[in-house]
Amino acid sequence: MLIDSSVEFTRLLPPHARLLGLDVGKTTIGLALSDVMRSIASPLETIDRKKFDKDMERLKAVIASHAIGGLVIGYPVNMDGSHGPRTQSTRTFVSTMKKHVTLPMLLWDERLSTMAVERAMLEADLSRQRRAQLVDKLAASYMLQGFLDSVN
Repeated sequence: MLIDSSVEFTRLLPPHARLLGLDVGKTTIGLALSDVMRSIASPLETIDRKKFDKDMERLKAVIASHAIGGLVIGYPVNMDGSHGPRTQSTRTFVSTMKKHVTLPMLLWDERLSTMAVERAMLEADLSRQRRAQLVDKLAASYMLQGFLDSVN
């Protein structure tokens, strides 16, 4: 179920259930995991998108193995606050996902998350190949941490 308000979303979460952050892209889905106290987000993995059913199978396995209580999904709003093709693509993904996952879901503004993560990786002098391996799950972690910081 898609929730519009972070306050309402937080109220619906079971105590001590972890949150899963998703950074949904065209070819990958970056995943991040919160701790049970919902104060720290950590990068988890990157799913290479294949077919929707396969993506959902992997996502459900992650949800079950980490006792996830809710999903925080990065919402790629344009810098001026407008909605473009990427926001529509994310909404379509979430709309379809709601048929397979019954947890509370929240769309969270992810503006600048990928850019901030890429800048940090450049400063750390990571190779282009290593940056490509890490960027999606790190962006999911950065976005989820932003949500956690806002509600704590």
